[in-house]
Amino acid sequence: MPPTSRPLRKLGFLTIGLFDEADPRRGHESTLEIIELGERLGFDSAWVRHRHLQYGISSPVAVLAAASQRTSRIELGTAVIPLGWENPLRLAEDLATVDVLSGGRLNPGVSVGPPMHYDRVKEALYAETADAEDFGYERARRLLDFVRGKPVTDFSGVEGFEVFSDRVQPHSPGLGSRMWYGGGSLRSARWAGEHGMNLLTSSVVKAEGPDDGTDAGPDFAEIQLSHIRAFRAHHPDGDDARVSQGLVVIPTDSATPAQRAKYEEYAAKRTPRTTAPQGPARLLFAPDLVGTSAEIAERLHAHAAFREVDEVAFALPFTFEHEDYVQILTDLATRLGPALGRRSPAA
Repeated sequence: MPPTSRPLRKLGFLTIGLFDEADPRRGHESTLEIIELGERLGFDSAWVRHRHLQYGISSPVAVLAAASQRTSRIELGTAVIPLGWENPLRLAEDLATVDVLSGGRLNPGVSVGPPMHYDRVKEALYAETADAEDFGYERARRLLDFVRGKPVTDFSGVEGFEVFSDRVQPHSPGLGSRMWYGGGSLRSARWAGEHGMNLLTSSVVKAEGPDDGTDAGPDFAEIQLSHIRAFRAHHPDGDDARVSQGLVVIPTDSATPAQRAKYEEYAAKRTPRTTAPQGPARLLFAPDLVGTSAEIAERLHAHAAFREVDEVAFALPFTFEHEDYVQILTDLATRLGPALGRRSPAA
């Protein structure tokens, strides 16, 4: 087994927070209960995905505000907020507010690009400015500036009985160092490094460049490794710059036979998309990892990109039941974490 060059330091998980349209509270409560369970199990971080006009969390900052009042230690992250749906100034206020409420535990992850199905939603989202909006990196840079306390106006002081600030309030001094970029391309990795962000990697990368000419095609782990190294090469902190990996990992140690069958079927249905780049963007997906913690640990230690990180936020499958997530999280914390050399927070 190839040795890991970086002992696993932070163990996290990611959930999409699905709900039934007829009973949305139950789904949101399930997400909050899962985050509470994660804290009890000793996870270092819990992350939520972001979904618009779907039956998943559309307002992760609001959900994490609730989670901040039901937990005391676990870090709370977004993976990721698509900034095409956001006003950076207003989002900076929301992020700072939740960070203050959480005691400095918020880890906002963001990405850029046009909103999904933009042609069909732009009139509702940006009725007057739809064709003038900039969905590039500049949107993320503005958010970073606002979070980090740069002035947003040339006016401050007292007007009548009211006092005005020239920067976002509340200001949370440590939040700027806990901003993450969700990137799956070399360009995004470099940009995040140059702007002093942390890097969120996932189970999707862009297969950039020609294939190597072999039957095997592009290698996901090697592509992701190139992104991590490019990010650190451009980051002020160099090799110490933070990177988190977010593969789909499903340990089966304590699963029932029915659960194991469901998990294996889920992964099998998603395996064809991992064999070659998909679509015009040439997106390459990593295989889901299903098996005992010992089997998964062996596969991760052989993963070139995993050997470069010391933080993970393993993604929970989208469509499982609450009791499945309880089993998976319990095995991740009590079986897989130790198998990867991770020491518990109390150790």
